Amino acid sequence: MQELLKLIQDRCSSRAPFDPERPVAREELRQILEAGRWAPTAHNMQNFEVAVVDEPKLLAAIGDIQQSASEEFIRENYQQLSFSEDELRRKKVGLLAAMFPEAWRKPDAKPAGGAGEQMAARFGKAIAGGPTLLVILYDPARRAPASPGDFLGIISLGCVMQNMWLMASSLGIAFHVISALSAPPVEKQVKALLGIPEHLTIAFAARVGYLARPSTGTLRVRRDVEDFAHHNRYGKRGLG
Repeated sequence: MQELLKLIQDRCSSRAPFDPERPVAREELRQILEAGRWAPTAHNMQNFEVAVVDEPKLLAAIGDIQQSASEEFIRENYQQLSFSEDELRRKKVGLLAAMFPEAWRKPDAKPAGGAGEQMAARFGKAIAGGPTLLVILYDPARRAPASPGDFLGIISLGCVMQNMWLMASSLGIAFHVISALSAPPVEKQVKALLGIPEHLTIAFAARVGYLARPSTGTLRVRRDVEDFAHHNRYGKRGLG
């Protein structure tokens, strides 16, 4: 059990470049997909498909798609930033501002300018330079009954993500979730490149591979159990 907890605690998002010359073996890819196959889904609807992309030309084409950050994203992202490690440790939530372009570290930041383009170019280069991209597709028609907005189906997709992520981590394979491919303008182009049917939507994508160089890592924080657990009555913190 301690080994499982350590695997969960060590799991992280690998934003560093991957080694394009070191492909993920088919058997290991199958294990990652097998883990996703056994994820719990609402009403056992299994409301997902996975496009496995490892053709260099396709990866390069996806990486070349123009992306941009919205003003809403930049504004809300700023509200979640910490500007020092001490501040992040105190808050226990959010991310370090240093992870983002300097232009985004201001309360009145706008998407105009080179910062968004630089960020998009970095993600595009990361996609093109990795050996494999998993594109997880969602079928809104395959939904659990009496679930407004298919809330339970969306939770199920999170379970699929977590299962695949943990399996990749256990195999020593880096995993980086990319949400930008589900943005409407980008999604349309990705679907066209991969021949994805119109009725399916992109839930998220994930780069999988091996790091090109050892990761220096960044400070990772979590709330303590006493910060979010309520025993018998809301407000009675901890487990008693």
